[in-house]
Amino acid sequence: MGHVSCFLLLFLSGIIMLIPTTHQLQTYQSQVLLQVRKHLEYPPFLDVWVNYTGDVCSVPHSPQLSISCQDTFITELRIMGDKRVRGWDFDGHAIPNQTLSETFSVDSFVTTLTRLTSLRVLSLVSLGIWGPLPDKIHRLSSLELLDFSSNYLFGPIPSQISRLGSLQILTLDGNYFNGSVPDGLDSMSNLTVLSLKNNRLGGPFPSSISRIKTLTTVALSKNEMTGKLPDLGALSSLHLLDLIDNHFDSDPPNLPKGLVTVLLSRNSFSGDIPEQYGELGQLQHLDLSFNLLTGMPPQALFSLPNISYLDLSSNMFSGSLQGSLHCGSKLGLVDISNNKFIGQLPSCLGTTSAKPVVKFSGNCLSVDVKHQHSESYCKTPAGGRKHFLRGELVVLIAVLLGAALVIVLLAIGLLIFRRKVRSRGPFEQHDFPKVVQENAPTGLSAEFLANARLISEAAKIGSQNAPSYRLFALEELREATNNFAASNFIGEGSIGKLYKGRLESGAYVAIRSIASLKKHSVQNLRVRLDLFSKLHHPHLVGLLGHCVGGQAQDESSTKVFLIYEYVVNGNYRTHLTENSLEKVLNWSDRLAILIGVAKAVHFLHTGVIPGCFNNRLKTNNILLDEHQIAKLSDYGMSILTDDFEKLEVTFFVGR
Repeated sequence: MGHVSCFLLLFLSGIIMLIPTTHQLQTYQSQVLLQVRKHLEYPPFLDVWVNYTGDVCSVPHSPQLSISCQDTFITELRIMGDKRVRGWDFDGHAIPNQTLSETFSVDSFVTTLTRLTSLRVLSLVSLGIWGPLPDKIHRLSSLELLDFSSNYLFGPIPSQISRLGSLQILTLDGNYFNGSVPDGLDSMSNLTVLSLKNNRLGGPFPSSISRIKTLTTVALSKNEMTGKLPDLGALSSLHLLDLIDNHFDSDPPNLPKGLVTVLLSRNSFSGDIPEQYGELGQLQHLDLSFNLLTGMPPQALFSLPNISYLDLSSNMFSGSLQGSLHCGSKLGLVDISNNKFIGQLPSCLGTTSAKPVVKFSGNCLSVDVKHQHSESYCKTPAGGRKHFLRGELVVLIAVLLGAALVIVLLAIGLLIFRRKVRSRGPFEQHDFPKVVQENAPTGLSAEFLANARLISEAAKIGSQNAPSYRLFALEELREATNNFAASNFIGEGSIGKLYKGRLESGAYVAIRSIASLKKHSVQNLRVRLDLFSKLHHPHLVGLLGHCVGGQAQDESSTKVFLIYEYVVNGNYRTHLTENSLEKVLNWSDRLAILIGVAKAVHFLHTGVIPGCFNNRLKTNNILLDEHQIAKLSDYGMSILTDDFEKLEVTFFVGR
């Protein structure tokens, strides 16, 4: 019996020796993280991996870095840098101060990541990662969230990505992916969020997407996708469909009844709006603007129980809206401008109605005639417009041929010139696109299109993009405000003090100091600031970045600074009375301002998931810029206070 016991003891000892110790696992994972740091070219915020002496799983979370572990294995890695994508002139090569260097290899980088075999969450945002995403990404087989937003990845999205069977959230926004979206994504049976916005993707809408019944969000806006859309009615969980600014040319697709937000503007959808759209009882936001839709919109659209924003502008709708048309109780804005409607407006859309706000210029209506076409314009058949469009196409082809001839002549001249100055060195190929980009004609900003803005406002707002969000150092803010001097103090509210500052670049900013974030919320501060940074809208004061400045005076809270654009014309309240030193606004200006505020509030309520409520809406918080464009300030503060606690779980699921 004693021999048997000894044998068992030796056997078990051998087995135990084969099992890696906790220390060995930690050392191995630490080495992998140091390799990740090396690949990312040693960003300062990853120095903590070198200087921290404890367990890597215990490294403090920050807005730039978060690591979570389970049983000593790293299961979550989130890194956010400050290398935001700029412009469309990326040609597939490294760009100094924007991408990682020429020596960076995305293939080697992904190989290193695959050594973290238990990863369930991988978020690598704004790090300057460039190159084609390799097929081996599928080796991260446990992934539930993959986010490579705002990098410089190009080439096709690897088809092998569909082998990530546990993936729930796939976000590749703001890259340079091209080619078609892989058709086979339905093998990812747990996918809830598919977001591929702001790329160069072409080809058709993959039919496989229409078979992923777990999807809640499909966002493919600002790409170059073409063709017809499949029937999407089977996507019973879908809440958000965003296909803005593509080249889809089918009839409007059949939609599932649970949709909340539908954004189909700036495509080439044609035909009638399906009557089925009048049965979308959960629908709040519908944007069909800038398409080729015809006929009469279904009356039921206007009376949907939850509809608050309805944009049908810049189509070819015609006929007379029926006087019996009924507007839903939540309908706040209707835009039917630039169509071919005739006759009177229904009473619920009339100019005397306080709600909803209605835009109706560019039709042939018998109201506000100075902003309407003559009735003969609206009697022109749709075929006439198609004939006109064909004429435009002929002119466009002629212009393009002429431009091509000019380019050929310039190229010949350039060759001659290069021969004469060869001794001065070769020209940089990428210099020319940058000049063209910087001097491109004024157009619509990206956020302007994404949020269905009106063309009349585009002329005012121009081509300004949403300000890039970054992290600020506390020393930088002290320098900008002369160490928060009294002369820079603007005011104080219930959520902190406000200072005016001037950055090293010369730009003026408004800096809000918040010191009321209790410690039980600090662990989720990264999540909150991440959501807050995504609130971009032409009628919101632009958030430029933040700074976490350590403990406040009571040592039980963390001080956070929010850095906003500085809005020069003061607040709306100062323009309302004749006793004010500011110029008093006329009624049309006031209406335009209130419409802008309504759009901002609507975006905060429905444009993000979860919606941002309690936005401190009062005249003091409505600011006016140099063009008298309204911008709402003090919005979204519930994200950074205890009011947002109950929404945190929803945010994790929906992002």
